[in-house]
Formats: sequence, structure tokens, C-alpha cells
Amino acid sequence: MRAAALYTAAGSLLLTAVASGPAAGSAPAGPDAAGEPRGTRVAAARAAAAGVDFGECSDAQGLPSTVECGTVTVPLDYARPDGRQIRLSVSRVRATHRDPGNSKRRVPRQGALVHNPGGPGSSGLAFPLIGRLPEWKRLAAAYDLVGYDPRGVGRSAPLSCQDPQQHFTGPSQAPTHPSESYKRERVARAQAYARGCAQRSGAELRHYHSLNNARDLDVLRAALGEERLTFMGASYGTYFGALYATLFPTHVRRMVFDAAVNPDPAQIWYRHNLGQSAAFEGRWTDMKEWIARHHAVYGLGATAAEVQRGYDTARARLAVKPAGGKVGPGQLQSAFLRAGYHDDHWPRRAEALSAYLKGDPRPLVDLAAPHEEAAVAAENSRAAYTAVQCNDAPWPTEWKVWNRDNTRLARVAPFETWHNVWLNLPCAYWQAPRQRQLDVRTGPGELPPTLILAAERDAAAPYDGALELHRRLSGSVLVTERDSGTHGIAGGPNACVNAHVDAYLLQGLLPARHASCAPRPEPRPSAAAQRDTAADVR
Repeated sequence: MRAAALYTAAGSLLLTAVASGPAAGSAPAGPDAAGEPRGTRVAAARAAAAGVDFGECSDAQGLPSTVECGTVTVPLDYARPDGRQIRLSVSRVRATHRDPGNSKRRVPRQGALVHNPGGPGSSGLAFPLIGRLPEWKRLAAAYDLVGYDPRGVGRSAPLSCQDPQQHFTGPSQAPTHPSESYKRERVARAQAYARGCAQRSGAELRHYHSLNNARDLDVLRAALGEERLTFMGASYGTYFGALYATLFPTHVRRMVFDAAVNPDPAQIWYRHNLGQSAAFEGRWTDMKEWIARHHAVYGLGATAAEVQRGYDTARARLAVKPAGGKVGPGQLQSAFLRAGYHDDHWPRRAEALSAYLKGDPRPLVDLAAPHEEAAVAAENSRAAYTAVQCNDAPWPTEWKVWNRDNTRLARVAPFETWHNVWLNLPCAYWQAPRQRQLDVRTGPGELPPTLILAAERDAAAPYDGALELHRRLSGSVLVTERDSGTHGIAGGPNACVNAHVDAYLLQGLLPARHASCAPRPEPRPSAAAQRDTAADVR
């Protein structure tokens, strides 16, 4: 996503405008949509009375005994709060009260810090474990760290669109300039996937969207006994966090938007994906240039163009003979796309590509082969991602629009463009009604000051999204990590960024105006790779 930079099994997310947008118009949210504010109040009042009965986590949740688990009940449909109810899984680690700099000093509790890692489709249950990291210990001293699975994810009324055993279908192709026959095949697959989502969830599918994620967050706030919410959202979590700020400004205590997404309704979500594909081309270039600077270690070329040729050679070989029978061009591309989210992933990718081209496929298989045991979670993640993206907003319903816009884009940004198309194309054939879109915007004094974090070269959430969110949330302050592209910068290695986060969440202090931090250090080739290079020289 993680700390916040997550690349989910659903694939790439979030995103800015490049080409023509979605078809005009969207279906109304439903005949009783006016009842949704009342429904949220009713659900929140019930949750406040019930609280969260935290206890031991189940074996299926896979969390250590230091983490407590519980559930919060929310309406499936907020227009009908007395109708069907669903339960959201919640996790918590209580505030330690221990000052990491002075073990004798007791730190007062400031409440619950609720986190969402993004997606859509990402589980947040493991978030409380982050308090073990040195960069998070001050926050863990003052706050109960709370994570949860949003509706549709994990054990929270999970969605499914296909047989999980068909989610990983073996080695796949990933042409950057697909043929017409390949496009027809992918269109058919997208249509079948959209039908599967409708068949498996029926009429309930329409209720899995960002507005309900924001309403669920308010019910969770109430269940935790918090009069006002302290929240950190990453990536997609910044979008429904911004919806929350617009819907419930008086319920906000402090909010951190990490790797902020452009909330402009015109960008949600078709144009966002076009912009993300364009931005990933620059991020791919960053990685190739880094590999080229370490040609002495990897032997993949001394220029970005030479590294690209090596990558293309690997793609061609894998198309003929998949590595380990499992890794084809599609798996190779997915592995390198994930590296676009976090530059700490670069060394291992470079090592695997170098080893493969030298005749050893094992590192690449270890890196990129799908894990069948994760099929259920991966299929669920993609289903939740798709439902939210498709339900949130109108999408072009004619293939010719997608084909035209992305054919143009792929001429200058081939790396991610068609991958993004195939991931999101089910939205062209979606059978559930779309939501009315909320215009994220708060006026002076309506919302407490909030903190926005962004890396200048973030491809998953391009920087202009952070600028737009700042313009729309009055009183917000933006902290920029310059010349960096990691997706999600809170609690990472940048002490400057962390100082701003700690000052805000612990003391309510924000910079007087926009602040910037120097970039984090570049990753270094692993010691193992450097030892291999030394052995080759000997």
C-alpha cells in the first residue's frame, strides 16, 4: 500500500487526467438516499452503546496475542438502517504509555488512531503491529493503534467475483501493444468478470462503495468511544477519508492524508487511472536509471535504454518458456510494477532479472510466481477493489473509448497502460447502479486543520492530487518529500516527514505553511548481490 505503501493483489490503484473521460451521467444512489444521513446517525448511536467487545484474535486472522480483535456492526444500506446488518473486523493494540526516549516517563493516552492502508481491497488488520517499529513508538505510546477490514474485505462481509482457484491461471502474457485478437479476448474476460460479481453478490453489490466506507468509519469511531476521529489514511484511504471530512467535519479531531489521491469528481476513477499509467512510466524510468548506476553490480547495462533491452529480452524468453512453469511476461511485469510503489523493492528485482538473464531463473520464480495458498485473499481483494471502483462513479461503457484513449497513451507510456485497462475494464460492463458523487470541499473553519503528505514522484497517487486535496480542504497543510516516488511516506526512513507527523498527531502542531523534506536515501544493492559481483571479478 505499506507502512502505508501497499500494492494490493487487486493490482495498481489510484491515479490523473490524460485523455477523454467517462460517459456522462450516473445512476442515482437509490430512492431512499435522503435517509442515509439519518441511517448513519442511527448506526453510530447503536455502535456507541454496544462498543467493541475486544478479545483474542482467531487463528484465521493470523495475528499475535498482543493484538486484540472484535467486530463492529454496520447497516449494509444506510438508507435502511434497520435492514440487513454486516460486521466489520477490527484489531487493536492498546497505547503503551511508555515514552521511548525515557522509560520512566508515562505518556497520557490520546485516544484511538484508526488507519486505512488503501486499496480499495486492502486489509488493515495488521496495522497495530506497526507500533513495534522505532519510527512509530511515540505514536504507539499515546494512541491505541486500530486497524480494520473495510466492508467487502477479509472477514468483513467479503466479496467474491470468481472461483478463487481460477484467480491465478498460470503464466500470462502482458503485451505493451496488444493485438486486436488479444484485446477481444480481454474484453470477453472483463465482461465475464463483471457478470460474476453480479451473480455472486446480487442486489447487495451496489452497497460496496466509498461513501459507505466513509459512513462505516463514523460508526467505527462511535463504537471505539471516540467523540472525534483521529485517522490516518494512505492512498485510496485518503479519498474516503476526504469524503468523511466532508460528510462529518465536526467529528474530526486530526486527520493525516498520506499519498493523497485527487478527489476531484471528474477524476474518479477513469481519468485517475489514465494519469496513473502516465506517471508510472516516469517511475519505471527512475528504476532503470538506478539499475544503470549499479551496472557494476547487476550487469544489466550502463544506461536506462540498455536496462530496458535486458528487460525486453527477459519478456521475450518468458513468453516462449515461463520460468519454473509459473512466471511469464505478466508475472514479470506485475513484480516490476510493485517496485514502482516503493524503491526499497528495486534491489531484489534487479538481482532477479540479472540472475535470470545469466541463466538462473530461481530468484525470479521466488519473486514473481503466484502463491496458490493466497488465492482466496487475492481474489477477494480484487473483487472488493473492483466493486468500489465501479460503484463509485460513471465509466465509459463503449470499448472504443477505452481503446482510443489507451492506445494513444501507450505510445508514450507503455509500461503500465494496458495492465491498468485490463484491471479496470469490468467497470465498462458493470451491472450495479453507480453512486452519486460527493464534491469533496470544506470552507474556512468547518474542519480542524489536517495534514497532507506526498512524494513528488509518486506514480500511484500523482502529486497533483495532493495539491488538489489541499485546495479543497480549508486549513490543510501539505508536507512534500522532494524528488522521491515512494507511495506512502509516513513512518518511513525520512526523519523530517516523521517529525511533522509526530508533531501533528501528538501535539496538534502543523507547519505555518507548506513544508518540504529532502528525499530519502536511494536504496543500495544488497550485500549478497555485491558479494556475487566480487566473486565474478575474482
